[in-house]
Amino acid sequence: MNTDYFKIKIFLSDVDGVLTDGGMYYTENGDEFKKYSVYDGMGFQLLQKTGVKVGIVTTEDKQMNRRRSNKLGLDYDFHGVKDKLQLIKDLCKQENIFLENIAYIGDDVNCFDLLSNVGVAACPKNAMKKIKSIPNIIQLRKNGGEGVVREFIELILS
Repeated sequence: MNTDYFKIKIFLSDVDGVLTDGGMYYTENGDEFKKYSVYDGMGFQLLQKTGVKVGIVTTEDKQMNRRRSNKLGLDYDFHGVKDKLQLIKDLCKQENIFLENIAYIGDDVNCFDLLSNVGVAACPKNAMKKIKSIPNIIQLRKNGGEGVVREFIELILS
């Protein structure tokens, strides 16, 4: 087992393209909906049971993401974040931990700085090329929305 996994105190995930397939679905009436994998939700809970805090960090500010976070009982629920790295640096100060104690999974350029600085970084199979080029990033087998967060969590727990 990778000893970096023992250092993880907080596990965070992006939403669109990671917890979802990145698609934006609209009804004829203009209602928006997203599909989340229940496997990812259970993964968060399994990790919480080990004492690791879990949460989401997303650039979007959507009520549906807040509802999903509340349903799962996540420890952190960050929405409308423009500078993810700075937010997590501030969180580290607040929690008295270091960036190396953070595991994060993201898929697109707005995750690049954070993924490049955390202790353990991962991305879905269908992440953008720039993300896959980050040194030491774990490239997972599943695409976003297909249980990729659970795949990452199971890797951490194994």
